[in-house]
Amino acid sequence: MKKLAILLLSFSFFTLQSCKKELETLGEPPTEADAAFTYSASPESDNILIFKASNPDVVAKWNFGNNSLGQGTEARGSYPYAGTYEVTLTVFTKGGSASTTQEIIIAENDLTLLDDPIFNFLTGGIDVGSKTWVIDSAYDGHFGVGPNPSDPTLGDIPNYYAATANEKAGAGMYDDKYIFSIDGFKFDMITHGNVYLNSEQAGNFAGSYEASVGDYTAPYDNQLGKTWDLTQDGEMILTLSSGAFIGYNTGVNTYKIISIDDNEMFIRQLDAANPDLAWYHRLVVEGYDSGGSGGGTDTTGNGGGGGGNDSTAYVLPIDFESEDPVFTAFGNSSYAIIDNPDASGINTSSRVLETVHGNETWAGLFVDLQEKLDFSAETTITFKIWAPVTGTVRVKLEDQASSSTNVEKDVDVTSANQWVELSVDFTGEPVAYDRLVMFPGWGVGDAETFYLDDLDQQ
Repeated sequence: MKKLAILLLSFSFFTLQSCKKELETLGEPPTEADAAFTYSASPESDNILIFKASNPDVVAKWNFGNNSLGQGTEARGSYPYAGTYEVTLTVFTKGGSASTTQEIIIAENDLTLLDDPIFNFLTGGIDVGSKTWVIDSAYDGHFGVGPNPSDPTLGDIPNYYAATANEKAGAGMYDDKYIFSIDGFKFDMITHGNVYLNSEQAGNFAGSYEASVGDYTAPYDNQLGKTWDLTQDGEMILTLSSGAFIGYNTGVNTYKIISIDDNEMFIRQLDAANPDLAWYHRLVVEGYDSGGSGGGTDTTGNGGGGGGNDSTAYVLPIDFESEDPVFTAFGNSSYAIIDNPDASGINTSSRVLETVHGNETWAGLFVDLQEKLDFSAETTITFKIWAPVTGTVRVKLEDQASSSTNVEKDVDVTSANQWVELSVDFTGEPVAYDRLVMFPGWGVGDAETFYLDDLDQQ
């Protein structure tokens, strides 16, 4: 018992000393004096203010009181409209945080500050005043999901899954409208009574129910008189005020604008419930026709060309030598065009497609074709494959305009870790299919990495 008491006393002393050292390491919390700041007009305009934190040795974050934020011990705030604004500086050290607020007065309007190309694209600028945006539901790739962070070889695209034209009809997303105004940076969200939700967000919306196209729909009132903010510090980050969001709700109201012009906008948002995912929406100005079904998703992250099938549609054979055709992966698969990792046997070509199988048993990828396949003379689809295991490959043909028009057949891989050539007979099929879908590792989750080459019709 005496030894135990000594041990307990020693442990207590050690713990107290450790806590004391930890507190010493954290340091004292900052004071209001550490959060003090000054400001002055910039050389460009009395409506652009330069804010400086008095303590240069803190992490500083700003709320400029005009629906915009900043960071750094020196930051700039822009005030196009006259008025009174409350600016708050919050500083952080190892010991905690502190804040101070000052009221600033902007005497006159300076609407030249609103003559920004991105503002003009988003709202129409001073002359127009506001723009109404909608989801481009008739465009293949208007909605989808990819990894976070994005694949550096592919960029910001929904390479896990991209919805086909009107695939989510009836879910509550396609009739929503998003109105951006330049006056006061106002934002209105017109829901027509309901919205589309990620299943993880269903519990946050009263009355939510399972949608017929997957995930959830929920009743939701119009969100009027909200605000928007845009920061352009290397990336264009759009933030909406609380309660407002765009398209499919994933629990966030901040969006990265990947591309924008007078009529089209492609945005990326994170997933509050799953940080490994990023979601994408393609929007157009209400009434604008972007080209409809088949536009696809551009691998540059620009949201596609909007000009019909030619931008992302191909003809067989596809050998990956002279170009990198655009595929769409799904089921959490991914793909890349790479140097042949095993140039041997029946395939010594330089370039091949690599696809990492997703965790879904139905994971795969597809490519859109310029013309519908005619099997009256050439009756088979052939391809070379390098598989890490033996098993089944499913080959499916679809009509781009109606994915319910399809045919699918299975073929076996009997030799692993080497290139083999497979063929699938489609004798007698109608001239109805212009999309080639491949499911390597069919029926198996996480089936490792496959390589494909020389997709052809013979």
